[in-house]
Amino acid sequence: MRRFLYSFAVLVLVFVVCNVVYAQPSASQAAAERYAKELAGQLSSGDRAAYRKFAEANFAAGFLQQVPMQQHLGFYSSVRDRTRGYEYVSVQDWNSNEVIALVKEKLTGEYDGLLVRVEPTAPYKISGIGLRPPKLLAGAAAKKLSPKDAAAELEAFVKKLGAEDAFSGTVLLAKDGQVLYKGAFGVANKDYNVPNKIDTKFNLGSMNKMFTSVAIAQLVEKGKLSFDDPLAKFVPDFPNAEAAKKIQLKHLLSHTAGLGGYFSDRYQKLARHQIRTVDDMMRLVREDEKDVKFEPGSKWQYSNTGMMVLGKVIEVASGQDYFDYVRENIYKPAGMTNTDSYELDKVNANLAVGYHKQFTDAGVEWSNNVFAHVMRGGPQGGGYSTVDDLLKFDQALRSGKLVSAEMLKTLTSPKPELNSPNYGYGFQASAQSTGHGGGFLGINSNLEMFLGSGWTAIVMSNYSQGAASVQTKMSRLIVAAGN
Repeated sequence: MRRFLYSFAVLVLVFVVCNVVYAQPSASQAAAERYAKELAGQLSSGDRAAYRKFAEANFAAGFLQQVPMQQHLGFYSSVRDRTRGYEYVSVQDWNSNEVIALVKEKLTGEYDGLLVRVEPTAPYKISGIGLRPPKLLAGAAAKKLSPKDAAAELEAFVKKLGAEDAFSGTVLLAKDGQVLYKGAFGVANKDYNVPNKIDTKFNLGSMNKMFTSVAIAQLVEKGKLSFDDPLAKFVPDFPNAEAAKKIQLKHLLSHTAGLGGYFSDRYQKLARHQIRTVDDMMRLVREDEKDVKFEPGSKWQYSNTGMMVLGKVIEVASGQDYFDYVRENIYKPAGMTNTDSYELDKVNANLAVGYHKQFTDAGVEWSNNVFAHVMRGGPQGGGYSTVDDLLKFDQALRSGKLVSAEMLKTLTSPKPELNSPNYGYGFQASAQSTGHGGGFLGINSNLEMFLGSGWTAIVMSNYSQGAASVQTKMSRLIVAAGN
C-alpha cells in the first residue's frame, strides 16, 4: 500500500542533523504535526476501539475508502505491539502537506520517523501514515561504539523484545568471523511450549536464492555455463520458446527476466505433497512461464519463478539433482550441517514452526503456517538453517571456499546495466552490505554481510515480520561501530 504510506521499511541508515531552522509551517503542516502527536498518544494507549473512532473522525474519505478499516487497525496494532507506543520528540522534516515526526519507542528506546500526510485544504484530514528512517538530534549519533559495546547493546535490546514476545528466534552478531553475541528467544512450537535454541532450524524464506546463485557461479567457474547463456540452451522445452532465447541466466539471477511469482492460484489449489523435486516445481509454473511480462533486462521485478528455473539449469549443467548438488558443493565445504530443504512430512529434528500474530478487537489470535507454506523448499526459497550455519556460509564465501573473490564481487555488485541497481546475482547489493532476506507468513530471516569491514549480522524468526526490528538494530550498531 505504498500509495497510502502504510509501510514498514527497514530503517537502516542513521543521519545526524545539526541546528536547522524551519520556516513557519503552513496550515496543513501544522495540522499534520498535531495529528502526529495525537497518533503517538493513540499508539501509547493501546486502545483499538479508541483508534477506530479516531480514524473515523480524522481520516480523509479516500483513505478510508481505499484502505479497509481492518488494515488501518492492523497497522495500529502491529506498530503498538512492536513498540509499546511512542514518546513524541520533535519535528524531523516538513514536506508539502506532511510532517515526519521523530518518535521514541517505549519498549526499546529506539527512534522512528512517523510520517503523517494530510489533505491540502481544510479541514486537513489525514490522507496517509507511514514509518520512515529517523534523523537523530544533533550529537545523538556521534557516540562511537566498540565491538564489545555493540554486542552488549544488542543483547539488552533483544532481551527487551523477547521478554514482551515481540521477537521469537535467534540472533548472531560477528566481527571477522568471531561471534560477539548470539542468543535465542521465544518458542519453536507453541503447542508443546518447546523453546527456541541456538541450533533451532528456522525457515530461510528467499535466502535460498543465495545458494542457487552460488551454485550457478561455481558452474560458471568450472566452464559448464556462462551468465550470458540463453535459457533455451538448458530448458529447450520452456513454454515460451521465443522468450527462452532472449532470457539469459544473468536475467534470471538479477530478477530482470520478466517471469512472475511462484505462489499462484494454481499453487494454492494443488496438493503440496506432490511438489518435491525441481521437475515438480517446473510443472507447477508451466502456465505462468508462458507469460513473460517485459523484455529481459529492461526492468526489475522480483521473481520466485525465475530463481526456481535456475534450479533446473543447475541440474542440466551439473548432471546432478539440485538438492544433491547444493549439499555437496555448498553446505559440505562450508561445514553447514544443519541446513537443507527438508521434506516436512518426514521426521526432521529441531525445526521451528512459523507463527502469524493476528490482531482482533478481542485480542491476539495465533495461527501457524503449516498449511500455508511449501512441503519442501527449493531453488527459490523455503529451506531451513541456523544462525551458526549461516555464519559458516558467510565465512566460506569470504575465504574463497565456495567461489573466487572476483566471482563473489560479481555476485554481490549492483547490475545497473540490467536495470537492477540494488540487486546483484542472487544477492542484495548496497553500498555498505550484501546478503539476502526471507519472509512469508510465520517466516522472517536475514543475513547481512559487511564485506568491507568484516561484520556479519544474522537474525532468524518464526514470527511474521519478526526479524525486522532486530535487523535494523544490528545495522545501526555496526554503523555506530565504524562499519
